[in-house]
Amino acid sequence: MSTKVLLIENQPLTRLGVRAVFAVAAEIELIGEADNAADGFRMFSELRPDVTVLGLRLPDSCAIDDLDNYFIENAKAKVIVLAEHAGDAEISRALKKGAAGYICKDVTPAELTDAVRAVAAGRKYIPDDIARILSENLGQEELTRSEANVLRMIVGGMSNKEIAFALDVSENTIKSHIQNIFGKLGVSDRTSAATTAIKRGMVRVDL
Repeated sequence: MSTKVLLIENQPLTRLGVRAVFAVAAEIELIGEADNAADGFRMFSELRPDVTVLGLRLPDSCAIDDLDNYFIENAKAKVIVLAEHAGDAEISRALKKGAAGYICKDVTPAELTDAVRAVAAGRKYIPDDIARILSENLGQEELTRSEANVLRMIVGGMSNKEIAFALDVSENTIKSHIQNIFGKLGVSDRTSAATTAIKRGMVRVDL
């Protein structure tokens, strides 16, 4: 009995590569493809795949934001998030929301099929390199919601005064948040905070 897979990914070259891998993989059948979140979720509801490979960044949504909908539609859904790169904050969020696997687009064909087979069998699939990224930041204190908002604005290039105005708080409050952010990220300046936030997937940057 074959494992039926739905692929939701907007990059044509990535879809072509995944399609080619599954075409020669034993007992894996690609039953559908979509290049955006809306069509992907519709196909997920209609086709009921055994495993869904869901691109992290889609033109109309982010996979992590959508995961709840998949499990509301089907509590037994098995979803593998497919990302450009591994940021520990995004990985953690995806796993906490129920993703069964997290892989990057530079995986080998063998790793891709291993991931699908493992998830189809009810196991989690976290490659060694991604597990290492998670372990490196294990135990670090999470940002509060207010700190996360401030960090997003720092990444956006806003000054303390602009952030304070946007959030309707004092500049001293913003300075306090920034010091807390620096401590939690292990950095000493705004540029390093922004770079770390992007690298770890703490802030979404639409290119």
